[in-house]
Amino acid sequence: MIVKFIDSTEIFVASGHGGNGLVSFKTASNKPRLGPDGGDGGHGGDVVFVAAPQLNTLTTVRYKSRFIAENGAKGGTSGKTGRSGEDVEIPVPLGTEVYDAVSGRLICEILVPGQREIIAEGGRRGFGNLRFVSSTHQAPEEYVAGQPGVEMTLRLELKLLADVGLAGLPNAGKSTLLSVMSAAKPKIADYPFTTLEPQLGVVELKERGEFNLESFVMADIPGLIEGASEGKGLGHEFLRHLERTKVIAFVVDAFPIDGSDPLETLKLLQSELQAYDEKLAKRKSVVVLNKCDLADGEEDGPQRLLQLRDAVEKLGLKVFTISAATSIGLRELKERLHVMVLEERRLFEAELASRLPVVKGLMSAAALGVDNHGMLDFSKAIADGRAFGKMG
Repeated sequence: MIVKFIDSTEIFVASGHGGNGLVSFKTASNKPRLGPDGGDGGHGGDVVFVAAPQLNTLTTVRYKSRFIAENGAKGGTSGKTGRSGEDVEIPVPLGTEVYDAVSGRLICEILVPGQREIIAEGGRRGFGNLRFVSSTHQAPEEYVAGQPGVEMTLRLELKLLADVGLAGLPNAGKSTLLSVMSAAKPKIADYPFTTLEPQLGVVELKERGEFNLESFVMADIPGLIEGASEGKGLGHEFLRHLERTKVIAFVVDAFPIDGSDPLETLKLLQSELQAYDEKLAKRKSVVVLNKCDLADGEEDGPQRLLQLRDAVEKLGLKVFTISAATSIGLRELKERLHVMVLEERRLFEAELASRLPVVKGLMSAAALGVDNHGMLDFSKAIADGRAFGKMG
């Protein structure tokens, strides 16, 4: 079964309404009113986004685009509180960004396993007449209706959480490199061809022992073209997936069939990243000169390859000369990328830890613009038009 990669979609969510409070009085034979006993309603259910590391696309939410939590139940007699509505949970892959589709505001990012974020808080419960008993008001008939839930249209965007992103022009050999370094099976062709969807693969350092668990995730990002930063081709759709990668590997064809200058190709790739996002251009990176096995069949091939390597090193970049097709130089590349990934993971985790309170704060009802989401006093309920019954 082929599952299409979905990286952007819109959904509608609605949290549950709070249950109304109840006006009720205890009764007995020949004693119709022994005292108030109307209970509070139940809270409405929340809409909760849940990190699902096993997912790698937004397909599951695209084909079920409406998520509605359950309403809270009305209060009961004998002071019983109504049942709270069931939450609705929406599993999404790591790397999902949740935006308000109307304002465009980023609400939250799903970044780590186990993360749960309340996007739309359920309406608070209403109050039953038992709440309004006082020494001077023994038979209250007042009650407060539950608060309404929150309705929102959300835009979800998935940015791959790969450790290493392969960036290069079409036919640079990125798909072949991914296929030989991991178990991924991207489409590979012997003619000018670009991958149309990002491909992920887990690169394991098996050389360190059969049961070694050291690994990192590599992504074959669809081929860039000149003008990608301006949206040419599928530029923005492709470049966004590089935003979350910890390390960028520029894959350059050392002996392109069109005779183009590999050094100029590298500068083009760098300029497109710079134009798209300066922070992205400053990401840790290496240069992978691919197809070095062709050097012996080219005029002055070995010398040209050495000159190219020297020219790239003069730019201050770490260079690897490899052949994805014949596995030349792959072990050294894999080892270096793993070291870089570990360094960036530590930095990322430290940054995430410092941001966590802020990230969690974004999920509060107050941040979503939902005022007075706690228990309200009666005067406020009157102003809201949710208080009913006799006053006195």
